[in-house]
Amino acid sequence: MAGLRKDEEAKQPAQNSTPVARWKLVPGWVEPWRERLAAWGKTTRFWRRRLLLFLAVVGPGVITSNVDNDAGGISVYSQVGAKYGYALLWSLIPMTIALYVTEEMCARMGVVTGKGLSDLIREEFGFRPTFFLILAGLIVDMGNVAAEFAGVAASMQIFGISKYISVPIAALAVGFLVMRGTARAVEKIFLAACVLYLSYIASAFLAKPEWVLAAKNTVIPTMHLDGGYLLMLTALVGTTIAPWQFFYLQAAVVEKRVARRQYPQARADVLVGSISCMVIVFFIIICTAATLHATGHFNITDASEAAQALVPLAGKWAGMLFAFGLLNASLFAASILPLSTAHVICEGMGFEAGIDHKFNDAPIFYSLYTGMIAVGAAVILIPRAPLQKILVLSQVGNGVWLPVVLIFILLLVNRRDLMGDLVNTRTFNVIAWVTTVAMIVLTLVLVYVGIFHSGSVPRLPGL
Repeated sequence: MAGLRKDEEAKQPAQNSTPVARWKLVPGWVEPWRERLAAWGKTTRFWRRRLLLFLAVVGPGVITSNVDNDAGGISVYSQVGAKYGYALLWSLIPMTIALYVTEEMCARMGVVTGKGLSDLIREEFGFRPTFFLILAGLIVDMGNVAAEFAGVAASMQIFGISKYISVPIAALAVGFLVMRGTARAVEKIFLAACVLYLSYIASAFLAKPEWVLAAKNTVIPTMHLDGGYLLMLTALVGTTIAPWQFFYLQAAVVEKRVARRQYPQARADVLVGSISCMVIVFFIIICTAATLHATGHFNITDASEAAQALVPLAGKWAGMLFAFGLLNASLFAASILPLSTAHVICEGMGFEAGIDHKFNDAPIFYSLYTGMIAVGAAVILIPRAPLQKILVLSQVGNGVWLPVVLIFILLLVNRRDLMGDLVNTRTFNVIAWVTTVAMIVLTLVLVYVGIFHSGSVPRLPGL
């Protein structure tokens, strides 16, 4: 009996042993899902690491490129689509290349030197040229800030809100954002504002455009020699590349403390920003071309008029989304333009600058920022304020200022003692100098139109 009991006890553990895993019994299941996921994780580790590095650096390039789609820019893009339909879409490809090359040079200088553009110009060329550069920037950007609050007023009037309510609230909001936030927190809000530009893509799809015709005009250039077409092309280029972008981008790269080893990620940030900016421009033109141009509404004066005109043509949601995009763009630019100007002046004069500083550490920087917001908003609240003239003069000022800034950038970025082995390549120099010469020619056109504007060419809202 004792022997029989021992035999039964010996068999018991075998009966209670852990059952064989199901994956071993099913043919084709060589390993469990946990092991498969681990193997997949090893194979994708390189790309995940690169993505994380990019996300750590992303911000300055995407923000700077997209904020240029401001109230004046959207007004120009809307009129381009309304007046000429899809005909000017081809210009977006060379404009994307020019935008990337010019902004990449500033990002590279910020990474290598750890200094802002205005700071470098003062150190390398002296105080006198820096002073005149600062003065020009202050005058031009003051007009640009006023134009952004004009966009806030126009967009909110579509929703039935008076400018005497919307503009003061907007001014307080953008002032509080920077005065009370950290650089990282403000950057996250700005990136979120970039995402809201997707409302224009939705508006374009609701407009039901002719996609094949749009694609054809994007890759095949069509030129017309009439004055209106050339003027519209000039306005399109002039509103895409603005001089304040270079100062803000380089200052943002420095403030973010992007190291030299992170330069590839910073360059990718600028590339993503340049492409995403032009994608939004593409869809704004598509939207107005498919509705306003297709139905004979060729002449509009601003983006708010385009939004109102979209309602009976493409539906209420298309018009509301377009108006919301204008509001977002105006608030976005009204926050960043004063920041750019404050950086230009403080760096050029040797004062402390940056959102991460407290007011007591950078009083000049914050005073300039809040002062520009207050003045820009106050101008819009003046009854019968000459908003059209403000827009015209600010864009002409941008055109005059831009070639000068580009020449300074090119002289600095080709200094081997300053940039080391990251000086411009021959290809970059060719593209950059061609862009500079083209902008000088466009500047002459802008100045001519601003002084001798005639009724034979269309009146541009952003020019």
